[in-house]
Amino acid sequence: MKLDHIDHKILRHLQENARITNAELADRVGLSPTPCLRRLRRLEADGVIKGYHTEIDREALGVNVTVIILVKLEREDDKTLREFEKAIKDRDEVMECYLVTGKFDYFIRVVVPSLATYETFLSETMLRMPNIATVESSFTLREVERKVVMPLPENAGR
Repeated sequence: MKLDHIDHKILRHLQENARITNAELADRVGLSPTPCLRRLRRLEADGVIKGYHTEIDREALGVNVTVIILVKLEREDDKTLREFEKAIKDRDEVMECYLVTGKFDYFIRVVVPSLATYETFLSETMLRMPNIATVESSFTLREVERKVVMPLPENAGR
């Protein structure tokens, strides 16, 4: 699907405020409400817009510890990768998981309320998974930057 500059404007405004009304969105992107809504529905139907989410302050909920976990598997065959990925997807603590290149196989970001909770997650979940060769954990000290707005080309479709 080819996106034009109007589609990119719609996406930019929605990333900044997903609760914007269609009338206001249409005004900001230079369309009338009906064509704007058609474009929005097309972006949703085509999977460009995957969903709408609420960003919650994790510290307000008492989820104060962020851990970066690097995992090396004993084997890297398709079956082993699929089994690991299925197991990790089932864990609420796991916010992100990426299959990566280099020394490790996976980069995982976990959030938990405390070090004790992480220790339980590590010992009762991660270290009990089959085919784990190495687990390396790093605790974040401070969030320097975390973006939720996807960068979009300025001159797309022109």
